[in-house]
Amino acid sequence: MSAKEIAAILGGNPVFSGIPARELDSLAAVALQEAHRARASIFMEGDASRWFYLVRSGHVKIMRHSRTGKDVVLELLGPGEIFGGVAVIEKRPYPASAQATEPTVVLKIPADAMIALAERHPTVIKEMALMIGRRLRASHDSITSLAVDPVEARLAATLLRLAKREGVRSDQGVTLPFHLTRQSLADMTGTTVETAIRILSRWLLDGLLGEPGDRLVLTDWEGLGALAEGETD
Repeated sequence: MSAKEIAAILGGNPVFSGIPARELDSLAAVALQEAHRARASIFMEGDASRWFYLVRSGHVKIMRHSRTGKDVVLELLGPGEIFGGVAVIEKRPYPASAQATEPTVVLKIPADAMIALAERHPTVIKEMALMIGRRLRASHDSITSLAVDPVEARLAATLLRLAKREGVRSDQGVTLPFHLTRQSLADMTGTTVETAIRILSRWLLDGLLGEPGDRLVLTDWEGLGALAEGETD
């Protein structure tokens, strides 16, 4: 990928939207493209924050490891989304781990270059703060759901959230354009993989979902919406 193409990708992200073209070109010149296979680690919780990342293709899950050894998925990020930025700007270790959920390509920018850019252009910090605010609100909703909602409501709400963000509409319903494993879904909703398998199998039989190939299709949006609201009848 050429530096010009990288600059165009960076310019499409709100964090870099106010940056002059020459600055984006300079940033693109030091950026690297890195490919990861499915389930490969991009960085681990506690690693030194040497790089600022942007997902070019595929998906990355941000997760923390609990004391019991269970992974808790905080976010699932798709193309165009950034991660690792707060740790870079604050010059502290990454507070969570990042792992590719499928074959994934990321762009990574050296921490020093990002820090220097943020010092010259405070809008970078502003846009990152807005992004963090949005993610914190989503995390707050997820934490509240984990505390009070039944498993079916959490699973349905997670599928609807992912479909609203990246789903592709067709006559069959709304398709998630990536493979979402039962384990990943269980980690995102605070349940066991066995429970996720059991519930999704029932929803497939009931016609709430379809699964041609390895992509989930939300075939009954209203029905899943009712489940997400806790209506189980």
